[in-house]
Amino acid sequence: MMRAGVIGVGSMGKNHARVYANMPGVKLVAVADQDSERVSRVASTYGVQQYTDYKEMLGREKLDVISVAVPTRAHAPVALDVIAHEVNCFVEKPIALTVEEGRKIVQAANEQGVKLSVGHIERYNPAVMELKHRLEMGHIGRVFQIYARRVGPSPGRIEDVGVVFDLATHELNIMEHLIGAPIETMYAETEQEIHEYHEDLLLALLKFQNGTVGGLDINWLTPKKTRELSIIGERGMFLLNYLTQELYFVENNYTNGQWEGLVALIGVSEGQRIKYEIRRQEPLSVELNAFVRAVQDGAPPRISGEEALRAVYLASKLLLSGREERIVHLDKEGNGDRVPFKDRFAHTYLR
Repeated sequence: MMRAGVIGVGSMGKNHARVYANMPGVKLVAVADQDSERVSRVASTYGVQQYTDYKEMLGREKLDVISVAVPTRAHAPVALDVIAHEVNCFVEKPIALTVEEGRKIVQAANEQGVKLSVGHIERYNPAVMELKHRLEMGHIGRVFQIYARRVGPSPGRIEDVGVVFDLATHELNIMEHLIGAPIETMYAETEQEIHEYHEDLLLALLKFQNGTVGGLDINWLTPKKTRELSIIGERGMFLLNYLTQELYFVENNYTNGQWEGLVALIGVSEGQRIKYEIRRQEPLSVELNAFVRAVQDGAPPRISGEEALRAVYLASKLLLSGREERIVHLDKEGNGDRVPFKDRFAHTYLR
């Protein structure tokens, strides 16, 4: 029986506690949070030990896995303490506030020989996994463009990061994963409209090493929550809704005929629209189950610390582009913080 704990039981951490408490082969043992009322409420719900000092929990409890779901600014110190106690560590996204802090976490986990994974939860969305499979099968042919819209009202509770680190890190990771090539250049426009401390609007243009063009439309200013992604390719367009876990394919009409060579003259039009049957699942449950299995089996976690570090690197460059109002060429930044893209399928680094 795996013994689990959660540090930080706010809006996300309380769901980690719920998933662990209902996971076969896992026993939720303890939760920790500085808010005594909040931690008491979660602990009483699941009948586990409660702590207002996570260090006391680390010292008293024998745990196999711990989820760190504290504010981003505290990810590094808390995760490093967990790893120092030789406990397998799951850190909510982003892994850290800076590349330097993220590297320390990754290095510490490697040195201690513990598993480290990071909560890029959309990678466990069934619609995203189905889309990745169909792209690998070549269903759309050559990919021309990938575009993501992740907008909605301000969450209010987030004070230590803006939309780039909170929301764009999702899409940056997913885009490189789906396209299978690194982002090479980026240009960002960022604005701080109503948030007290950080940017709450991002529009960005991306160019991938294989020629694919990407777009990001992200904000905390839209009254309606939208989480959508589209991919345009030779044979048509994929449309993905993260919230409903729906995936559609809209076929280029000319691909149904025998005169595909005429496309240069006549263009494309809308053809057959297909909705794929996808069994809905809670991404967090899939994610934490995968992490626990990796610990049990000794296998690499699906989202490694190195891959999560790449998302932080890309987010920092988006902020740099917005701040300095210039195109950032990732392969030409001479500041020594380059974080390479790893192609998980070719098992090589692309620089």
